[in-house]
Amino acid sequence: MSAETVIAVAATVVALGSLWVSWSQTRATRLHNRQSVRPLLRIRRIRQDDVVGLKLVNAGLGPAVVTRSAVLLDGVVAGEWNREVKPAVFAPGLWPKTYSLRAGSVVLAGQETFLVCLESDGTEQTGSDRLQEFWSLVDRRLVIEVEYESLYGGEGFSVTSATPGGS
Repeated sequence: MSAETVIAVAATVVALGSLWVSWSQTRATRLHNRQSVRPLLRIRRIRQDDVVGLKLVNAGLGPAVVTRSAVLLDGVVAGEWNREVKPAVFAPGLWPKTYSLRAGSVVLAGQETFLVCLESDGTEQTGSDRLQEFWSLVDRRLVIEVEYESLYGGEGFSVTSATPGGS
């Protein structure tokens, strides 16, 4: 084998090795960039002396773009989580504050907001009964599901207010 052939083969191997390293680095950089803006939504149940509800928290590093939301009452889909679904879910005397999540809504990194909450009306007995009734609804019967993605899109992340192994 001539010296030119050995040099040509060695140069080809070095070039292919460089291509592989470059491809691997590009792939790792893309994965890192996606992870650096990954949202992480969680729904927490809140039960305090004067407020009961479900709080949405984005504990991730980037904004969450909502692709779909749904509310289920006793396992039956009532619709998208917005103000139009309130009459189907809540009794007229039990009218809580709500925060709508329509497709395209953005939940910023670090944002915390109540999806639904009921505050005490100030009267001790009546307020306590209303909060207890509302807690029963939120804890056992009401489920809110949210599908979301990062700014890159296409991941299909989801979160639900349902208890594991429960409603």
